[in-house]
Amino acid sequence: MPHAVPSTPTPRLQQLFAETVTPKLMKEFGLVNVNQAPTIEKIVINVGVGKQLENQKLKPEYRDTVIGTLKTISGQKPIMVLAKKSVSNFKVREGAPSGFMVTLRRERMWSFMDRFINLATPRIKDFRGLGDRAFDKGGSYSCGLTEQSVWPEINMANVNFSHGMNINIVFRNSNPKMSRFALGELGMPFERRDENGKRIA
Repeated sequence: MPHAVPSTPTPRLQQLFAETVTPKLMKEFGLVNVNQAPTIEKIVINVGVGKQLENQKLKPEYRDTVIGTLKTISGQKPIMVLAKKSVSNFKVREGAPSGFMVTLRRERMWSFMDRFINLATPRIKDFRGLGDRAFDKGGSYSCGLTEQSVWPEINMANVNFSHGMNINIVFRNSNPKMSRFALGELGMPFERRDENGKRIA
């Protein structure tokens, strides 16, 4: 008889979202069908390199550092993004490298989010919470990190330069209020506000 292939355990946050967050969402927003509930479709991580270009080319050390960072924190090889148009202020020409991007789905997406919430954000210097208003009309959320050192798996002694990144959490069937509620239930460390909506220092 062939050996059974061991099943991959469901990521912790994925299970939490399905078993706890979704029912709370449905109750909070009066949803009657689970198919109406918001879901997280993908996470896109990108790092811009336009400022690091020299004669419209990216130095190998910059390229290798960014690729290494994204591959380490995501478990996936990034793709290069080329500029769609020329931007004179940044001395970038159409077709020149403008950044690197990784798109995560399914298990890798949930694993990345868990590490982002519970390992990376607590290491941000003078951290007072993530902005809670950076949602688009479809409920997708964007935030940025100023340097890759917040990820514990990155050894800054082995990199050539420090760089930030943008993280975009893409929702489906959502809006800003529902996505804010869902991410909060997952433990996203948003900034605190008082009853008047003013940020608490």
